[in-house]
Amino acid sequence: MNAKIRVATICLALSALTGLVLLLVRPSLDPARIRPLALLIGAWLAFITAAWLLRKVPLRSAIALILLGGLAVQLAALSSPPTTSNDLYRYIWDGRVQAAGIDPYAYVPTASQLAGLREEFLFHPGAEYCISQSYVASHPAADLTAGCTRINRPTVPTIYPPVAEAYFLAVHYLPGSDDSTTPIQSAAAGVALLTTVLLLFGLRRIGRDARTAALWSWCPTVALEAGNSAHVDVVAAGIAAAALLVLGSARTTRRTVLGGVLLGLAIATKVTPVLTVPAVLARGDDPPRSPRGGRRRRWLTVSLAMGGAIVAVYIPHVAAVGSKVIGFLPGYLQQNGYESGQRFGIIGLFVTGWLATVAAVLILGAVALAVLLFTDPDRPWRGAVVMTAAALAVATPAYQWYALLLVMLVALDGEPEWLAFAAGAYYYAEPGLGRAYVIPQRLHAVVAYGIPVLIVAAGWLVRQALARRGARGALGALGALGTLGTLGAAPVLAGEMPTAGVVPTQADPVPDWDGWVSPADPVGAAGSHEVLVADEV
Repeated sequence: MNAKIRVATICLALSALTGLVLLLVRPSLDPARIRPLALLIGAWLAFITAAWLLRKVPLRSAIALILLGGLAVQLAALSSPPTTSNDLYRYIWDGRVQAAGIDPYAYVPTASQLAGLREEFLFHPGAEYCISQSYVASHPAADLTAGCTRINRPTVPTIYPPVAEAYFLAVHYLPGSDDSTTPIQSAAAGVALLTTVLLLFGLRRIGRDARTAALWSWCPTVALEAGNSAHVDVVAAGIAAAALLVLGSARTTRRTVLGGVLLGLAIATKVTPVLTVPAVLARGDDPPRSPRGGRRRRWLTVSLAMGGAIVAVYIPHVAAVGSKVIGFLPGYLQQNGYESGQRFGIIGLFVTGWLATVAAVLILGAVALAVLLFTDPDRPWRGAVVMTAAALAVATPAYQWYALLLVMLVALDGEPEWLAFAAGAYYYAEPGLGRAYVIPQRLHAVVAYGIPVLIVAAGWLVRQALARRGARGALGALGALGTLGTLGAAPVLAGEMPTAGVVPTQADPVPDWDGWVSPADPVGAAGSHEVLVADEV
């Protein structure tokens, strides 16, 4: 395909993606009243088309398209108040409480102690969540004040960790944060765009193809869950990306400590980045001492740095409120059926109750062990992709924004078939989007997360077949070169490169094993990162 036609087609696909995102967040603009699921399918198809065509676009043009396309979809997403989630109202409230000098874990939103902080934007008679006088009278120990609010679960404490709370406080000081959702939506969209920039720089510094940053920048999940719903998961994903890029190229104790601290901060933003821990611990130190000693040293360094960062951000809150810092986490697990074992959709086809919980723990434990033992030391994101996808398949969450971490990891790893988990999550959320189903409700999670498992398995089989075909082609080429050597054309088998013919250089794009085009590695898999990566990312 002609380069100009390719770029024009990408622009057309991105325009379609932006338009579909706009229709999803502003249904009033859709005269045909198309179901959200159909719009989501169209958005994902436009995204896949654009990302596929981007592979052969020159890098400079590709970077411009990645940034402009990411900006366009984020602007479309934040053009409307949140449509599928109201979690950001809790974010706004927690920021206001902290600005008043009160620890966010101290009281629930409807506590009498916080009545003076109420205002019409979050508390008004027409709001969705109401606490009646009778409820207040029946729970005198809770010391609540009756009223209606936009904040979901207004009688329980916040669930968000300290770094997330610090982010909410920072957003509170943005203009207009008292009476609008736009500031926190803009902040989340800005974090998504900054993460795109981080991926573009980071991927190039570690010698990978920067074009895979489009898998994050243009992904419908990132647009809808950052720019529109403003989920704090995007902040956790961005910090986790920085941590993995640092740890993936760490050659000194200082950088290992920095990576561990960043990973601890990511976990203290949203707990999901803990899924990357087995992958980042699966490599020894550099320079190596002994294989066993080096691995123990890395375990210790990363663990101490990560744990120290988590403890440091929790200490002020523990000092202020004690055990209340746990927040709503135990209640969340119980409310969503994880304590009883009823929430595991795919596992639930075979066992239920406590057996399902045991099965989930065993499966995730086995995956974590495999990741710990077999993850490529220079590519921790690969093991993190497997671990995160396994957690989604086992836990089958009904919240599509939980896949934001996986989207970031896929952008680092470059295997787009794993994004099927992010797309499938919207199918599970579709009942809340107004679609009537013809399959039993208990199978929603099975379809949403079972089909992605099959897609990933099919992708693995295809890659194995392509690898075998490539190996046969390489053997044939080697035989031909050997024949030339015996004829005196060039001493190839003696280790010298022929002077005639086409010789790949670092500037020549060659197909990477994962299907993307990336710069040729001038050193080889064993030592490439040591040469290509500078001391800082």
